Amino acid sequence: MKKGSVVIYKNLPAIVGDMEGDKFSISWCSARATSTGKKAVYSSQKVREKDVVLLSEGPAANVDQLLDFADKALEGNSEVKNQISEIHELLLSDDSTAAASTEFNELFELVRGELKVVECWGVYSALKNCFEFEEILENSKILFKPRSLQEIEALKNKAFEKEHAEELRSQFIQRLKNNELLPEDSKFMGDVEALALGTTDKSKTMHEAGIKETPERAHKLLLDTKIWDITRNPYPLRWGLSSKSANLGLGLPPQEERTVVSGVSFAIDNQWSTDPDDAIAFDGEYLWVHIADPASFVQPDSEIDKMARGRGATLYIPEGAARMLSEDCLEDYALGLREESLALSFKMKLSENGDIEDCDVLRTRVTVKRLTYEQADELKETPELKPLFEIARRNFERRCKNGAVNISIPEVHIDVDPETKKVSIGSTPHPESADVVREAMVLAGEAAAKFAFKNNLPFPFISQEEPEIPKELPEGLAGQFRLRRCMRKRSVNVTPSSHAGLGVGMYSQVTSPLRRYGDLISHQQLRAFLKGEKLIDKDTMLMRMSEGDAAAQASRKAERNSRTHWTLVYLLQNPEWSGEAICVEIQPKQALYFIPSLGMETMIGGEAPVELNGTVKLTVSKIDLPNLEVVFKFL
Repeated sequence: MKKGSVVIYKNLPAIVGDMEGDKFSISWCSARATSTGKKAVYSSQKVREKDVVLLSEGPAANVDQLLDFADKALEGNSEVKNQISEIHELLLSDDSTAAASTEFNELFELVRGELKVVECWGVYSALKNCFEFEEILENSKILFKPRSLQEIEALKNKAFEKEHAEELRSQFIQRLKNNELLPEDSKFMGDVEALALGTTDKSKTMHEAGIKETPERAHKLLLDTKIWDITRNPYPLRWGLSSKSANLGLGLPPQEERTVVSGVSFAIDNQWSTDPDDAIAFDGEYLWVHIADPASFVQPDSEIDKMARGRGATLYIPEGAARMLSEDCLEDYALGLREESLALSFKMKLSENGDIEDCDVLRTRVTVKRLTYEQADELKETPELKPLFEIARRNFERRCKNGAVNISIPEVHIDVDPETKKVSIGSTPHPESADVVREAMVLAGEAAAKFAFKNNLPFPFISQEEPEIPKELPEGLAGQFRLRRCMRKRSVNVTPSSHAGLGVGMYSQVTSPLRRYGDLISHQQLRAFLKGEKLIDKDTMLMRMSEGDAAAQASRKAERNSRTHWTLVYLLQNPEWSGEAICVEIQPKQALYFIPSLGMETMIGGEAPVELNGTVKLTVSKIDLPNLEVVFKFL
């Protein structure tokens, strides 16, 4: 480095002095003198070559001369700035994007015609702060690349907005109050979106516009200003949930000794199911319920386990599923997707009336065939499936004798086209084989609870107090709604108790470890017991159960809100809709109606025009999408 060279040190110009070994001295002015009497501050420093960037080999006399010229070069319409603009036009290629980078000294000469060391810092500063060129440091060399006209325009707009930020925001707030937003105003609405999505509870924009700061008002504002359209579903995020599946992948199932179960078992589900996690079979002596075995890989309190606990359950919304475990784990862990499936299986010996006489829990290899409910109904008289239908019937009768409460209310399936966002709603049939699967899953849950209790395992037992059912219930659907109101909330604890709603002495959920965290932790405990490993202790089990259950409740609320949201979107997309409703409850001055084609209930004021279970024709009077409210009227 030559003595007198101009270098850049800590973004300031400096002049190189004498060499001292592998270092050299530099001098620079770290603070300029001001008109208020503040004196200039000059400093010196010993540095290595790697600490500075060479600007000019000089020689330069003093730093003040460099700074004085820079002051002139940076003035509003200086000669240097005008020359930079002219050179930019010269260098910019025809397509406005492909101009090459130029070394500083070469560009310096193009701008000023000759290299004057006293001008190097001023020209460099003007280039660095202009819109026309972008600085690039490459191997200790200073290069400048001409920006395209589009880039320059964007930078000028950004600078203008920064300079006039207060004025522009004031104009935006006035447009917002007048409901006259421009398309480009969306950049000011980030805090409104955050409030609508529940990621914050405040909105400076809404406060300044005099609008009440609630998620519902924020949602309405985004709809009114057309920043959102009606298909935007905010509820998963509002409940703190991701609308994407977990991203931590499961590895291959570990190699371990498993019992090979002969014959074919059947995974029976809806035709749109993509994550089969249970299969059933009867071998002439035992009822087998095979359950997917992700707990073979997901260890207690591992990162995947924590992520699953934070989700609580797979989120099923009309747009699709956000899975508790990763999407790609289905291929290895769901049942029936490969020639051979790995399972945690419940092998149950049943008495003639359906009681569980004995249960064994095994790690197994099984052959699984997938069937839709409709296919299973068609095969219900075959030797493989007929015994399963008979077992289901006996178990249902047994539970009913024990006081089970069975509520049947029509359901619908809501589908959203991923491209058009068009909503369709169809009735969900209730095939007989759905009852077979339900009864097999209840038996597996009862058997798992008995197995855990017998072996003194800390376990997630689910209970429900006996409901107070009136002696006289209305007939038909009205009676089902009245019965639903009588039901008590379920409880989850490590101490078993009866589940009155199901009519069983003790119960646990173990049949959906791919979908529910409570089932996954149950499997982890069962597997630890089978392998003679350390069990999850009672206090830890309670804590993890509580965390998973809280997340699962949030998921259920998000699902419920999402279903209502998309139902209202369907009505907005079909403004001429009308349909039948059934009167299910009559109160003073109002009545409750159930609309089977929408799976929705609504309260309408005034005297009911029909008796209980009578039908009326309804159409839509008003829809408030942000508040998930719809008002129906009689036709």
